[in-house]
Amino acid sequence: MPEPLPLRKVLGPSVILAGIGVGSGEYILWPYISANAGIGFLYLAVIGVTIQYFLNMEIERYTLATGETAIAGFARYWKPWGVLFCIFAVVPNVWPGWGTAGATTFSYLVGGNPNTIAIIVLIAIGVALTTSPVVYKALESAEFFKVGLTIVFLAIAVVAGISLSSWGDLGDNVSNFGTLPTGDVAIATLLAGLVFAGAGGANNLVQSNWIREKGFGMGEYIPRIESPLTGEPEPAPTTGSMMRQDEENINRFKGWWKVANKEQLVSFWAICLFSIIVFSVLAYSTVFGKNLSDEADFDFIKGEGDVLKDVVGSWFGTFFWIFGSISLVLVALGVVDYVGRLSADVLKTLHLRDNERWSESKIYMAIVWTMCLVGCGILLSGFDQPLVLLVLAACLNGIVMFIYSILLIKLNRQGLPPAIRVRGFRLGALGFAVLFYGFFAGWYVIVQLGEIF
Repeated sequence: MPEPLPLRKVLGPSVILAGIGVGSGEYILWPYISANAGIGFLYLAVIGVTIQYFLNMEIERYTLATGETAIAGFARYWKPWGVLFCIFAVVPNVWPGWGTAGATTFSYLVGGNPNTIAIIVLIAIGVALTTSPVVYKALESAEFFKVGLTIVFLAIAVVAGISLSSWGDLGDNVSNFGTLPTGDVAIATLLAGLVFAGAGGANNLVQSNWIREKGFGMGEYIPRIESPLTGEPEPAPTTGSMMRQDEENINRFKGWWKVANKEQLVSFWAICLFSIIVFSVLAYSTVFGKNLSDEADFDFIKGEGDVLKDVVGSWFGTFFWIFGSISLVLVALGVVDYVGRLSADVLKTLHLRDNERWSESKIYMAIVWTMCLVGCGILLSGFDQPLVLLVLAACLNGIVMFIYSILLIKLNRQGLPPAIRVRGFRLGALGFAVLFYGFFAGWYVIVQLGEIF
């Protein structure tokens, strides 16, 4: 186990997760809920993001100790888990909604066809992710920029766009605790906000890949994904090895565990919650009760931007759309990376381990361009997303969190030595996550299936 590094040298993996997480949920979903039901239900977002904090740390625990991803650990118990988690990552993102979001917002600024803009964005994403010498560094830089822009926007919103009286209404969370605003918001919208506050779906599992790319713990010894075009891809498989169980290494693990918790708390939990709260209070302060849209969609964002121009100033409404455009494009960048990274790791580690032709970097490049080109083809065809696929994607994202909450308990209890395995309060938090996602994600699946049957 390498010596632990100070916080300033390890910031990055959770910034990426926050950068991808601060997307449609923080920018659209929770502001929509707050504009219709008030800000007295934001305690639900606090619960959702906090549960993800504990899940993320248990995903990191296994990788810190072994250098392997959590999915590789799950596959040690049952090999098909690897392919199943690839499916859980790919299917919700087959339709390029992640690619059209930023393009739609950008069209509010300059006009034009969102699909044409989205195709340009998809090609640019493919080029960016496959020509960067070290892909992780390029992604980290992009998401650091996005988080910095987010903080700037939110700071301006606090000063210029939110009335002091609106902040006082946050106290309604005390009286509303334990209740749901089912009379004001469609139950599917509410459950989506509750289950996916923060990141959500298979996205959280890629925290394993990002921390080892940064060199956390035993991840220091795992090859990085590099561009086959401009880098030096290594064909070595990414199977890790358990740290030695002596006093020195256990103390080093504890040091890494402490700094990893700080990095996750500061970079993911705090940024996601701050974003949800400020965007929600901004919507509540300016568009509460205005009925901008019947759904949490881009009609709502268009309407909110127009209202912000009238209430705060033309410059602020324009800035709101500029931020949304950049933010959602960088979410798309992160989505393509995480699907490619997760799938490439599974395929190389479990199925192409002895194949010297296909390095993890080459598999990653193939998946990235497949996603981008398939997305372009779908957009050029002019088809709308089929309802069945939309419902299936939403259901899978909910189900996968319930599944890996259970698997993390098994992995970090049985797959790690006694000195570093999960126990006590953290084990209780995982148990609560199982119940939470079992109930709310299960309810969400039932509601989504009701859209078809």
